[in-house]
Amino acid sequence: MSGPAAATRRQPRVSERFRELGLLVFIVILCAAFQIGNKSFLSLENINDLLTNTAILGILAVGMMMVILTRGIDLSIGATIAISGMVSALTVQYLPNIPPLVSVIEGIAVGLLVGSLVGVLVARFDVLPIIATLGMMNIVRGVTYVISKGAWVSSYQMSDGFLSIATGKLFGVNNLIVIAVVVFVLAGYFLTRTRMGRRIYAVGSNPEAADVSGIPRRWITWFVYAVMGALSGLAGVLWVSKFASAQGDSATGYELNVIAAAVLGGVSISGGSGKVTGLILGTILLGILNNALPLIDVSPFWQQAIQGLVILAAILTNVSVKRSGLRQALRRRAI
Repeated sequence: MSGPAAATRRQPRVSERFRELGLLVFIVILCAAFQIGNKSFLSLENINDLLTNTAILGILAVGMMMVILTRGIDLSIGATIAISGMVSALTVQYLPNIPPLVSVIEGIAVGLLVGSLVGVLVARFDVLPIIATLGMMNIVRGVTYVISKGAWVSSYQMSDGFLSIATGKLFGVNNLIVIAVVVFVLAGYFLTRTRMGRRIYAVGSNPEAADVSGIPRRWITWFVYAVMGALSGLAGVLWVSKFASAQGDSATGYELNVIAAAVLGGVSISGGSGKVTGLILGTILLGILNNALPLIDVSPFWQQAIQGLVILAAILTNVSVKRSGLRQALRRRAI
């Protein structure tokens, strides 16, 4: 009895490793193809640009992964990026000597507030995640326009210290890359090595069983949306610092890119399955597409179509792998 049970537990791990290996091979093939199309693609300068431009996406993908693991979704992160970035930029505009770290903390606090409100709606009042986050998206976007009075905050209104948050380097590596790596490492440790992390998987795998087991499902649901909000707030500050402009419509639709990165990385949209290593590969794959397609002179319209096809292929692959794993598990149980 222990043999089939152990095999059943090992099957998801084998499927995830197979999926990640396939994704890695696909990335290598894609890089080789793009290198043939443009000899500068694999240059150190372009690789650095690719990683820098993908860092914010990776930070947000970590939060989205946690939300999706609990069978949720968050469509408000684009608006959260906008409001947190705007608040931080306005503060810098009126207090130019404010330390950059304070600006980062301020942005995280704003995002945490938005994420906490979404978490309350979903966890406490049982509002469907897509409805709660869609409503919050419009509310937050409107508040952003109100506090900014529809105006932009431009680079000349920001301090050099604030702009250096995204443009500065640590040991020769861009700050955005360093921050993204730190977020990935912390998320990997948290989800695999802590009790709270394992409970997030449990809630997404089987919410009813989690309740019966005494796992605080509502608290965990609130927690993942709060984390998503905090990371969106951090991303908002990094976004404004990187692009040297705070606008009310910043990051409009960016949540779709974040969801795509998570799905490409093997995070199951049905919850309970996904790894940070796969998430990194999914983020890099999307970053490669965003970086390389313009280099080989692909039309912007075709770029969107190609990205959509890759995302759809990833979803179909995930479904196929999951069904294959279930069939093999059922066969082992029958033995």
